Amino acid sequence: MTSICVVGLGYIGLPTAAVLARAGAEVIGVDVSDRHVDAVNRGELPFVETGLGEVVADVVAQGRLRAQTHTPPAGVYIVAVPTPFKRGTTGDHEADLSYIEAAARGIAPQLVGDELVVLESTSPPGTTEHMAEVILGERPDLSLDGTDGRPVVHFAHCPERVLPGRIMAEMVANSRIIGGLTPRAAELARDLYATFCQGELRLTDARTAEMAKLTENSFRDVNIAFANELSIVAERLGIDVWELIELANLHPRVNILQPGPGVGGHCIAVDPWFIVSAAPDEARLIHMARQVNDSKPLHVIQRVREAVAGMSSPKIATLGLAFKPDVDDLRESPALSITRDLASQLPAAKVLAAEPNITEPPASLTAAPNIAFVDYRAAIAAADVVVLLVDHREFKELDRSLLEDKRMIDTRGAWR
Repeated sequence: MTSICVVGLGYIGLPTAAVLARAGAEVIGVDVSDRHVDAVNRGELPFVETGLGEVVADVVAQGRLRAQTHTPPAGVYIVAVPTPFKRGTTGDHEADLSYIEAAARGIAPQLVGDELVVLESTSPPGTTEHMAEVILGERPDLSLDGTDGRPVVHFAHCPERVLPGRIMAEMVANSRIIGGLTPRAAELARDLYATFCQGELRLTDARTAEMAKLTENSFRDVNIAFANELSIVAERLGIDVWELIELANLHPRVNILQPGPGVGGHCIAVDPWFIVSAAPDEARLIHMARQVNDSKPLHVIQRVREAVAGMSSPKIATLGLAFKPDVDDLRESPALSITRDLASQLPAAKVLAAEPNITEPPASLTAAPNIAFVDYRAAIAAADVVVLLVDHREFKELDRSLLEDKRMIDTRGAWR
């Protein structure tokens, strides 16, 4: 198997590098973070992911995976870098492609022709073409199709479809959509992923593959928005929304997802905006779902304000900062924003933030003088109001006697 360079050693790039190395490839991981590079070269993880640590330790020990900060020559490049929003711009929801562009410029000088460059980063339609344009703009001696006898570089998009906490299992078992800028590029990418992927490998063009990933996450976002809106309606009518959804889901053709304090993570909270940005006049339902889910933290904060009304110096425990249960991933987390905004809006309150999956609080919390990052047991013991924001295992298994005489706001239905 040819040498493979994975650019970006985050939540998707490092597992991809690890499974390729486990399948027998020689893999070099590239990352701008010295901390990530050093951790991988020690055979350790820079973040929490079930089952990944053992694989990384094994393939590093066998010499099949190493990490560095500069892009080397390779036969295959997989780009798995962030695609966040452009912060501070009008609308605030356009994709920031600067990380992809930087990766492309790092790859361009290493190419000689016949390499495969795969974009895994979730991206707006047309991003794979844009990446190719950046690389070929740097290297006009290369081409997509061999025009004027120039060597060919093959470009494809293969979006990840994995769930944090289950990445190692799903990366192997799940089907993959592979879109090439040319049919040959799609075939080469299929052969690459076939070395470790047991799921079906479906070929298409790159733009359709990009849109397919956005569509998958937008479907879930719309469903969650329905559940979140139901939760607000049910609260007003005095109905238990979790029982309501459980009963409705007994219908064989109904599958409503669960409500919560909002929607976070690197996919569902971000990807629908890329569709809205690409077609703002047409994506009306997708846009409305985003607005519903983005407004849910405001509803939670209002409930807390009502719970502490009349208290001069309330203590509020916010349980969970991650965007989903049993991970340390804080990206776009509504729990994190709720905790931060509570401290800002209630300066007389003491906010006791608890997250069992991280050891150090994020900088956005340490900057607030009335937020303390504490063990969840201490937070509950000291609190007047306990707000469950993430249904981590520790919180679901909590001795309920610890909650006696506490005002509780359960945004996840874990303590029904």
